[in-house]
Amino acid sequence: MLILRMLLGLLMLFQFACASRVGERLPRRGDEIVIAGQYFHTGTPIVLWTDPGGYDAYRVERRFAPIDQASWEASKEKIATPNRYGTRRVSLSPEAAELVRGGGWELDLLRQHVDQFVIHYDVCGTSRTCFQVLHDQRCLSVHFMLDIDGTIYQTLDVKERAWHAGIANDRSVGIEIANIGAYPPGKPSPLDSWYATDAAGPYVTLPSRLGDGGVRTKGYIARPVRPHRIAGAIHGVTYEMYDLTPQQYESLARLTATLCRVLPNLACDYPRDAQGDLVARAMTPDELAAHRGLLGHFHITKGKIDPGPAFDWDKVVRRARALGAPRSISPRLAP
Repeated sequence: MLILRMLLGLLMLFQFACASRVGERLPRRGDEIVIAGQYFHTGTPIVLWTDPGGYDAYRVERRFAPIDQASWEASKEKIATPNRYGTRRVSLSPEAAELVRGGGWELDLLRQHVDQFVIHYDVCGTSRTCFQVLHDQRCLSVHFMLDIDGTIYQTLDVKERAWHAGIANDRSVGIEIANIGAYPPGKPSPLDSWYATDAAGPYVTLPSRLGDGGVRTKGYIARPVRPHRIAGAIHGVTYEMYDLTPQQYESLARLTATLCRVLPNLACDYPRDAQGDLVARAMTPDELAAHRGLLGHFHITKGKIDPGPAFDWDKVVRRARALGAPRSISPRLAP
């Protein structure tokens, strides 16, 4: 028996040595997100904070300040804190709290506490500008940013408590979608200068001060899915905006499907009323506490209207479910 065990041990060692060699590079496909230190495929382009051209919310220096003025020491009078994220403040055993405190979230433990996905538009227009505003100016963070060409940037491991949605931060994942936002109809707004129109319809025109905007797809023309402004009421007030691009919807659906599969308490659905329609108001504390699934920023805070009236919740949910997200129905709420 002892000899058999030794032979099995040698066989396992041989198999391991053949499978991985010292110094061997393990290539990524470029579609992985990071959750509790583990990679998960999404099927859409992902740029991690560790990648060239990525946006790193772990760093304390300002990303876009001149190098000699970027450090925390040189930035103390401009920003309030060197940190833009924290530890999820959830109920944990003393042993688990000590583990988490060291950064060692286990995936199964994280799955017990993360059950909301908060969707924002950034009012910046591009992910590069979004990160500049969040990181360099406001000392905030978000797990993901979705650029106009569909590229997703991950700035933090999902295990972290990003600072993006107030009361929802402890249990949520957040994404900022590149879109200039929604405004009252019939009044001058950034929509007038941010979009132009040609024979094919409206398209994004970046201000000259932004250059190429940091968009990774060279020569990309960002056209909204629907070729006109979309109006709708949020908190009982009407706003209008241009829709997302097709690439943004596809990438968002793939990210949503991935998150809902990896985090089983995150339902692939949004707040609905008795008729099954979107609840377009801020939720009560009890409603918010009970909700597991997708949320808009406006569901959390009355002063917010993102992701706006053009955002097609059904399009995202249907596509995410088709990609493998578990089917689930949100509890019905009052209108």
